[in-house]
Amino acid sequence: MQKIPIFILALSTIICSACNVATRTKNFLKAQGHHIVDGRGDTVILRGMGLGGWMLQEGYMFKLGSIGQQYRIREHIEDLIGPEETERLYKEWLAKHTRRIDIDSMAAWGFNSIRLPMHYNLYTLPVEMEPVAGEQTWLDVGFAMTDSLLAWCKANNMYLILDLHAAPGGQGNDLNISDRNPDKPSFWENEENRRKTIAFWRKLAERYADEEWIGGYDVLNETNWGFEDPTDFRGTAEQTNAPLRKFLLDVTHAIREVDTNHIIFLEGNGFANNYNGIFPKWDDNLVLSFHKYGNPNVPGAIQRFLDLRNEHDIPLWLGESGENSNTWFTEAIELCEANGIGWAWWQNKKMGINQPLEIKQPRGYGELLAYWTGKGARPSRENAMRTLNEWLENLKFENNIIHRDVVDAMFRQVNADHAIPFRENRIEAGSVLPAVNFDMGRQGVAYYDTDTASYHYTPGMNTQGNRGRSYRNDGVDIRPDSSGHHIFHIEDGEWVQYTVNIAEEGIGGVTLQVAAETGVGQINLHIDGQVLTQSIMVPPTDGDRAWTGIPVQIPELDRGTHTLRIQAIRGGFNFKSITFGR
Repeated sequence: MQKIPIFILALSTIICSACNVATRTKNFLKAQGHHIVDGRGDTVILRGMGLGGWMLQEGYMFKLGSIGQQYRIREHIEDLIGPEETERLYKEWLAKHTRRIDIDSMAAWGFNSIRLPMHYNLYTLPVEMEPVAGEQTWLDVGFAMTDSLLAWCKANNMYLILDLHAAPGGQGNDLNISDRNPDKPSFWENEENRRKTIAFWRKLAERYADEEWIGGYDVLNETNWGFEDPTDFRGTAEQTNAPLRKFLLDVTHAIREVDTNHIIFLEGNGFANNYNGIFPKWDDNLVLSFHKYGNPNVPGAIQRFLDLRNEHDIPLWLGESGENSNTWFTEAIELCEANGIGWAWWQNKKMGINQPLEIKQPRGYGELLAYWTGKGARPSRENAMRTLNEWLENLKFENNIIHRDVVDAMFRQVNADHAIPFRENRIEAGSVLPAVNFDMGRQGVAYYDTDTASYHYTPGMNTQGNRGRSYRNDGVDIRPDSSGHHIFHIEDGEWVQYTVNIAEEGIGGVTLQVAAETGVGQINLHIDGQVLTQSIMVPPTDGDRAWTGIPVQIPELDRGTHTLRIQAIRGGFNFKSITFGR
């Protein structure tokens, strides 16, 4: 047998080693000029989702806004069921809220990244509870949860961005965001809180330094603090942000001692909107993370961040946004991606309709809310336990309501101007099509409503989107009734469209279920783009939910796909359903 020369074997070993290194590093994200790139130098647009409510509960997520912070929610629960059951409930919460199935589903929908809002108390003790002052006690639970989440992300080729949402002491005057107890020194009022935070980030960076699917470190979420002027409650008027810049430099130094691979995301004051004094850059792998809520989706809304990108040659990331309507989501994402900016939405699941997954309200929850707000009697321990245990089960993906309209708005509608059916509408004689199941698509494509989004942080723009905050997250106003849902608050000119599949011959009539307490409504019915010559009058009924059927003869529909559009020439009525007949 012919021997292979040693130098050839050595060269082969070197080449193989280089290939292995390249394989291991190809997915590390880096800041390069105005862009985030991977190890191959390809631009990466992060399309992410934040896991709010898992490690850190904020009251509004569960209709507990009057209670607020997580520690207070826990106190209220403990008051009803005792400390042992409360401890069990919170352990099960962490186990059930977010699991592999949640991450798999988000990957299938199109997300390529996850932002993990961390609560420090799952990883380390509060400074006042440390057995030895100035030392750090590390807790396994948070690190184990992060390891599991990273494994799920890696299995789906998704990046995991670690976000310190609740820092020791709490980093802002908005108490809910960071689970802050105002009776204790804040993050900014206690040096030990900041030392612990820096040690925590060093610990995380040391643990994940070689993990290519860690997308980076979002080191401090939404500072909202007046350093120069304590009355600057939100930190929006701050001119220097000197303590924030010092912390960002110090934490970067600690991270770089053990990890030179990962991006560090920078959030300014004023809920990640005020970057006065933060620059110039001090590291070559930084990304500016801004947050955007409740303002118009026009270039001017992000111009100051584009200017910072140009001035300091730093990539941008919309690290948190959402809590609005589908129309707003589509427009915001379109604005970002047109400017080469990735994004992370807030949040994946809670009670309510404006996120992909809705946590159903458990039976008896109203009684808990009434008691906690001083409007009802104290529920028995047994009843409280039953409700809270059902709440735990409702956290699971398989028990969530999937809002596919939200997902469609965040992905397909960003690049498509056509509508698709909300449900598979296979129509035979006698089929009933709920009015609320109009097509999915942009405003002006699947529906038209005079009020499609909320601009609650923009003075003078007093709009709401779906006024009923029920069933769907489009601009159409929907509210529940005794047998489902219906469209209400219909104004002149508004319309909804339905794509249907006629499954049999002879369909030549529809009956519109409507109600009108006062006045006379008027409808135009469009079929396949053609309006019927005769308008349909809606007479007053005995109430706005006293449904009456209006029969309408239409041209006989062939088998196959057709579109129907119900347009309010004159509004003032409610719309329940369409029944098809011969």
